[in-house]
Amino acid sequence: MENLHKIYHRSVPPILAELAATPPMERLRQVGMNCGCEYTAFPRFQRGRSYNRLLHSLGVGLIVWHFTEDPAQAAAGLLHDVATPTFAHVVDFLRGDYLTQEATEAGTEARIADAPEIQAILKKYGLSTAAVSDYHLYPIADNDSPKLSADRLEYTLGNALNYGFLTAAEIRGIYEALTVALNAEGVPELCFRSPETGIRFARVALACAKVYVSDEDRYAMQALCELLREAVGAGILSEKDLYGTEPQLIGKLTASPLAPQWSRFCGLSRIFRAETPPDSRPWRQIPAKKRRIDPLVAGLGRASRLDPQFAAELEAFSEASQEAWILAE
Repeated sequence: MENLHKIYHRSVPPILAELAATPPMERLRQVGMNCGCEYTAFPRFQRGRSYNRLLHSLGVGLIVWHFTEDPAQAAAGLLHDVATPTFAHVVDFLRGDYLTQEATEAGTEARIADAPEIQAILKKYGLSTAAVSDYHLYPIADNDSPKLSADRLEYTLGNALNYGFLTAAEIRGIYEALTVALNAEGVPELCFRSPETGIRFARVALACAKVYVSDEDRYAMQALCELLREAVGAGILSEKDLYGTEPQLIGKLTASPLAPQWSRFCGLSRIFRAETPPDSRPWRQIPAKKRRIDPLVAGLGRASRLDPQFAAELEAFSEASQEAWILAE
């Protein structure tokens, strides 16, 4: 994946560079952004193999720094995924958290507090664990959907590049059209200067959101969830293994009796749909979180207010059923 960091900010501030180099953050270099889907043979996920949680996290930190120049806010943005397990939101599925996908956030504060390398850097810059362990405190870093935050912006632009929805040059143009303004609640929010760019980004974000809940994505995450559950139940994997790296975990799977199941997962390439299961193969009904972004255009309102067609498409996406039975092979 082409690195978008120089688009987000011309250089990496020392505090972010130092935090990104700590072992807990370096681990994220081997935790992917596509929740295990990149290990399947589905074509749309192949270009995203190098998009990892460290790239995303540093990108979030750079975006926050670019718009705030505040060390605490930027560090919180950088560290927000430090406790993310292997295959990320697949572990939310494992915990039964299909629709909010927030179970993976548990443990962020403890991971930061227990890392001496991170603590030394925070002390150096006069920051406390409490100041950086909850990026929800900072609306530029994170806010409630469908608002735009640095986290949603980064994974949208990163995935748009991977999926071929935008080029790096187009991403630069979108990014340079951003500013910060107060929203209707009087809270600072990333927003666009022009309606044309805001609506264009909104449509790209919706295209990405459809990928996140596509049949291929949902089935792959559920299949991997079931494989991990079986591996944990059989003692092949421990809870600790879920918080290591993906190569380490895959190594244990491929060296175990579950190696054929992992191989079948990696071979998934076709998707099928049915109103009811037509045979005994592993058909599944899989609900999943729908990620929505309705960006603000400074002084004019949200994209859905400015473009009725986009508003209708966003509503249709929000209300689309996930009740079909799906199968991948």
